Amino acid sequence: MKLRLQNNARSESSRASKLRGSSAVMQSQSAQEASTGPNDVKLFMQPEIKTRTPTLCSPAANPEGAEVRVPIASGPGESSGGASSRRSRASHTHSHSHSHGRTQHQPHSSSDQEPPDSDPESGEPSTSLSELRCLFRWLQKSLPFLIILCAKLVIQHALGLAIGIGLFTTFLYVNKGIQTQVFRQDGHSKFHCVWFLVFLSSSTILLYYTFSTETLHYCLIFLSPTIEPLGFWEVLWAVGITNFIIKFLTMGIKCLILLLPSTLVTYRSQGRLLMLTEELGQVYQAVAPVPLWFRYLVTHQEADGAPGLTFGVALALLYLIMKLLGFYGQCSALIKILRICLQGEQTGAAATRSQCSEAGEVCPICQGEYRQPRSLHCQHIFCDECIALWFNREKSCPLCRTVITEKVYKWRDGDTSPHLQIY
Repeated sequence: MKLRLQNNARSESSRASKLRGSSAVMQSQSAQEASTGPNDVKLFMQPEIKTRTPTLCSPAANPEGAEVRVPIASGPGESSGGASSRRSRASHTHSHSHSHGRTQHQPHSSSDQEPPDSDPESGEPSTSLSELRCLFRWLQKSLPFLIILCAKLVIQHALGLAIGIGLFTTFLYVNKGIQTQVFRQDGHSKFHCVWFLVFLSSSTILLYYTFSTETLHYCLIFLSPTIEPLGFWEVLWAVGITNFIIKFLTMGIKCLILLLPSTLVTYRSQGRLLMLTEELGQVYQAVAPVPLWFRYLVTHQEADGAPGLTFGVALALLYLIMKLLGFYGQCSALIKILRICLQGEQTGAAATRSQCSEAGEVCPICQGEYRQPRSLHCQHIFCDECIALWFNREKSCPLCRTVITEKVYKWRDGDTSPHLQIY
């Protein structure tokens, strides 16, 4: 019995020493693995340990959030491989935890981004504001270069720009003066009419004298000027100058009409003549640039050969067809005005004394006594000159708004069209 008890004591002591050694190994391995990450769960194969310590499985030893590690060591031949496998597993779990953390935080980061500009009415993202900002930035960056380029162009074409500004200001000045004189009716100034005529004539002569080598006056008689080479800008410049000169001629004829005595030309007939002069001037302006543009379209370089000539002729024919269609409309309007000038306008009849007395002997427009009173279709009575001036801009009665004429025939007030006929 004593021998058995001694053997049992020895076996128990050996078992206790083995347990103490295994627990020490487990603690050292847990301390090494704690440095790799706080949230890793690792399993190590340890086939020689067949018993488990109660401290690893007890809930007191494993609080919430703590790591659970079961260290099971491999054999001596697998120690190096186990260490490398442990490192690879640790890196894998570490990268997996980082990727999982990124996926969890990604919705929050996407929600923090600023929403795109959207239209409050339609609810759709609008890009117009961003496009305007880009355009503004481009203009802001390119503004110095644009200013430099404009300065260079102004210096190169200083003479042409100065002539264009002078012609335009001359046109505005004389046109406004003629309208003022027509509005004054019989009280217009003959001196101002003569001054306008002299001013237009001197401006035209000075212009043609300055460019005598280019023979720009040939354009007035439907001939091509001696401009070489005849490029696009040269044609455009010659057409613009010719258009202003034709306007000057039209305004000069209007000044001559105003210089006629009132005994020969009444105010109503004066308005018809002014209207007819303006329509004829517009037809002249439309026909004058045809030879220049036709020559420009047909002209081709020798390197182009027959295809270039054929293409130019085709373009010139299309241009002529377009001009003929426009000329047909202008001719129809001119024929209507000729009928008005020859037959007169049926805007009413001469009013009798009894009608004038019933109306109060005072014209509603000029607030004076009737001068050549006219009774309209609506039985309202006005002075002949007053109602003629009214119908220069309106087609209805000033009092009851009854339509008297079908169409307003303007240009009877001496106005000249500012439209630049460049083709």
